[in-house]
Amino acid sequence: MPTGKPDYELSLGEILNLTFNLYAKNFIVFFLPILIMMVLSGFLNAIVISFVNKAISNIPRYGTPPQVLNWFFSFLQTFIPMALGVTLILWVVSAVVQGICVKCAADLIEKGTASLEEAANFTIYKIFTLIIAVILTNLLIAFGCLALIVPGIILAIIFYLVIPVIVIEDTGVLDSLSRSSRLVSNRWLKTFALALIVGLITATVSFIGNLIGSPLGAFSVIVGSIMAAFIQPIIPISTTIYYYAMLAKEKMKLPPPPPF
Repeated sequence: MPTGKPDYELSLGEILNLTFNLYAKNFIVFFLPILIMMVLSGFLNAIVISFVNKAISNIPRYGTPPQVLNWFFSFLQTFIPMALGVTLILWVVSAVVQGICVKCAADLIEKGTASLEEAANFTIYKIFTLIIAVILTNLLIAFGCLALIVPGIILAIIFYLVIPVIVIEDTGVLDSLSRSSRLVSNRWLKTFALALIVGLITATVSFIGNLIGSPLGAFSVIVGSIMAAFIQPIIPISTTIYYYAMLAKEKMKLPPPPPF
């Protein structure tokens, strides 16, 4: 297996292998920031779920249509701002934590060592760029998913490397979008496959955690989030390694190898 920056395009198997090796050897570096994010995410989601459950229990079962409509509009007046606020907070926290983890992964790949303090300081330097990029890409992907889902998947593939580009190449928001698109060009299927595999792994662990915590009701999501925190670091790590694989592909003078 290659060490340091790869000088050729890595296969999916090599990317996943390197991801788990890097994580296993630097567990605390990646786990701590992810744990903070996931606990916060679980807590906020639990509040929203508790609110929804309580609101549903207060539905006027034998009320007149006007009474049901009044309940519904009253529910939306609170739920929509709450959901938007939670989503925005989590996007901001995600931008910061992804920046820290990508910076640590990049330093480990390029230098062999990483410091959470240095990664946090660098992320603070790029914090507004990261936050704007995460919010913008998430909104575009969400709107794309509303348009028959497929456009959202395409946009998610195009923007897959935005965070590593911002952190490693020190670019701005718009430059990172176009740069990510160029890096994944001719590798859309490979990018989708990597995102799908990593997503299924993390989703499975989170689902198991939710099942274990199910006796806690709405707050089972906190248990699921804590369990997911153990596997969630593979997302920024694999994305960073994939960035270097695509960088090596870009620099190759010979015809590129097969996508897989």
